[in-house]
Amino acid sequence: MNLINSIFKGDKVIWMIFLMLCLISITEVFSASSTLTYGSQSHWGPITQHSILLMFGVFIVWFMHNIPYKWFRIFAYPLLLVSVIMLIVVMLMGFISGDRVNGAARWLTFFGVAFQPSELAKMAVIILTAAFLSKGQTEDGASPQAFKWILGITIFVCVLIVPENYSTGALLFATVFLMMIIGRIQWRKILLLGGSLGAIALLFVSFLAITPDNTLEQIPMGHRFTTVKHRLINFGEEKVPAAKYDIQGDGAQVAHARIAIATSNVVGKGPGNSVERDFLSQAYSDFIFAIIIEELGLIGGIFVVFLYICLLIRTGKIAQKCDRTFPAFLVLGIALLLVMQATFNMCVAVGLVPVTGQPLPLISKGGTSTWINCAYIGMILSVSRYTAKLEEEREAMAEAAAQLGEAEEGIEEIGESVETPISESQTAFEPGMKEANNDTLME
Repeated sequence: MNLINSIFKGDKVIWMIFLMLCLISITEVFSASSTLTYGSQSHWGPITQHSILLMFGVFIVWFMHNIPYKWFRIFAYPLLLVSVIMLIVVMLMGFISGDRVNGAARWLTFFGVAFQPSELAKMAVIILTAAFLSKGQTEDGASPQAFKWILGITIFVCVLIVPENYSTGALLFATVFLMMIIGRIQWRKILLLGGSLGAIALLFVSFLAITPDNTLEQIPMGHRFTTVKHRLINFGEEKVPAAKYDIQGDGAQVAHARIAIATSNVVGKGPGNSVERDFLSQAYSDFIFAIIIEELGLIGGIFVVFLYICLLIRTGKIAQKCDRTFPAFLVLGIALLLVMQATFNMCVAVGLVPVTGQPLPLISKGGTSTWINCAYIGMILSVSRYTAKLEEEREAMAEAAAQLGEAEEGIEEIGESVETPISESQTAFEPGMKEANNDTLME
């Protein structure tokens, strides 16, 4: 037990949530990877690769949670620079070579491993936002300079992300927006920013709605406009009867995800018994929550939601224990990012929001996203180690104060006994009592 505690440091509840999500991931990705298994002609190939990625992810968690949280602030600046350069390279490759997957250029490949620069950019922005909010705290809230720096960096990074991945840019901006509220940015600026974002979103949707597809495709940097337009239209259109629903067209993914949920029950069909996984091309990624409900039922779906809620609540408790603002803002920003991304993914699966293409954190099959999410968990655990040390120091100080108080009470009692009338035998003992008092004061 001591060996395990020495290896897995930090908050034990966060460790349990992380390991539970990994266990669900291995089980459901193995079941949902039927299309990959068929394409590779290897029954164990996809899940073996995913298990190796998760094992390396556990190592990332262990490595990150051993790093003092103060170092994360320093890493953020070179991380931002590298991610910005990579985002520009990805964008240029998409236009020059036409190297896109599903109409979007989001990945760079290193030694056969696909890598998403936007994941690194999200991490850098979250850390820097926490740092600027921490530095800019005054009695009246965050300083205006902190707001300007945060907004400038976030807009710059989102401008590089949005042309290829609208949902990731929106998710990042929403997370930073909530962090600014928590970080006590003035409400006037928050309301002004929120109103501006709402107006921009309304104008953008109206522009997509009235502009023909041929015109949208000719707009520079607008190669994703038609995809976004069709997703919004499909989501907002009038529902058709099930007998007339087209499950072979553009809405095939959504249709089969809903079938998977509708054909489930309280306990599900059981792990490995999914039917719709064979019809969902992204069953192991974007729509894995639908497969979880199909196989594990409502109980399994509710349990996954419960794990993410516990992650958010537990991280909030860790933030409350911090005596400094940077680690508190950092863990809250990370938790908000992970939980909001999970919420988007689950809402897409059950048909509450348009398709966004966001994977389910720590459960969906992936490379970059899995490792970055593991790094996030490691950072939360690093801060929890710091708060645990704070609690130990506080308990030690409280115990020392209690002992000192008891010693002072003993001295007072001894002093009172000396001042009372004493007999001749007691007078002979008085010097010894004084020596005892002096020894206690020295201790």
